[in-house]
Amino acid sequence: MSGDVCVIVPTIREFECMRTYFENARDHGFDLDRLHVVLVTEDFCDTDEMQAMLDEEGVEGRVFDGTAREEWFEAQGVAEYNHLIPEASHAQTSFGLLYMWAHDFEYGFFIDDDTLPHPDFDFFGTHFDNLAYEGSIESVGSNEDWVNVLYQNVDEHGLYPRGYPYSAMDEEVETDEIEVDDVVASQGLWTNVPDLDAVRILMDGDLQGQAQTRTSTDDYEGNFVAERGNYLTVCSMNLAFRREVIPAFYQLPMDENEWDVGRFDDIWSGLFLKRACDVLDKRIVNGYPLCEHNKAPRSTFSDLNNEVPGLELNEHVWEIIDEVGDDADTYAGVFAAMADAMADGDFDYENAAFLNYCGEFMGDWLSCLEAIRPGSVSDHAPAAADD
Repeated sequence: MSGDVCVIVPTIREFECMRTYFENARDHGFDLDRLHVVLVTEDFCDTDEMQAMLDEEGVEGRVFDGTAREEWFEAQGVAEYNHLIPEASHAQTSFGLLYMWAHDFEYGFFIDDDTLPHPDFDFFGTHFDNLAYEGSIESVGSNEDWVNVLYQNVDEHGLYPRGYPYSAMDEEVETDEIEVDDVVASQGLWTNVPDLDAVRILMDGDLQGQAQTRTSTDDYEGNFVAERGNYLTVCSMNLAFRREVIPAFYQLPMDENEWDVGRFDDIWSGLFLKRACDVLDKRIVNGYPLCEHNKAPRSTFSDLNNEVPGLELNEHVWEIIDEVGDDADTYAGVFAAMADAMADGDFDYENAAFLNYCGEFMGDWLSCLEAIRPGSVSDHAPAAADD
């Protein structure tokens, strides 16, 4: 594996979208030899066709359906941890993190298969510029300790993204200019179909899961960071990150659980990452590059059924983790503190036992990383940013 970038794409449908990302890279002079693409899919999908697409594009990569994932866990000697990856769930992106951890990739990208890069943005190059950024940037906070990543034109569209707590709405936004020099994640935002939850989509008058209100490039005015102690939604459809964050970036076991909680895998992993960044003095840059989100029509009520079991929990997860990990000096240390708080907490919420369940899985996540690369978790202190 010659590349230093692992591109992780969960897909069962539109894997051909990756051709457009490769074309964008060529158009902007980005070296595709740096990429190793991991397509995470299911046994019922045509993995040969997916691999053929990568071969035709001349891009290194592998395709993992359910059977291939089981074989990979066996080959790594960590078969007892294959429960960490749920079946038929977007949270399978966590498999890509394990694969990236097992190999020597310094950077990771999450790309969803219902997106396309904007041709006027150098997709990969802009993310790398963000990860290497040192200088002045807008910092955003609110009296609710939450930042709406769509705040820049919220007076016009009134949108709050999927995962934003209802209790934190109608916040008073404050902005400032600060200096940053250690960026570990770059979240690109999206045009066309906004990333909303089902309740907000219904309120927007759409029964096809897409929302009537759409976003455009005019809704965005550049990059920003959330202030320390403020949380934000992190969507994995357009995201780049450094290897070092993996211990604190597990995508939780959604969909395949007895409580039927789904749709919060990237949202809650983003909370974990933001908490770790605040403790370790790291930053997440948000804004560019934009992608075009072309969410396929589907029943809004189907998404609602997946989201309702976790809606109350989503109002409180950030409060639980915000109280722990202050004394940690590694991502794994902060994550372990959050795992304990989740696993051992006595919560009085609807489906509260799911939080205890998640805490146990979070502990297993750290153990799995340690088993894959012994000594790598306990010794994995945050590294200084490089250019």
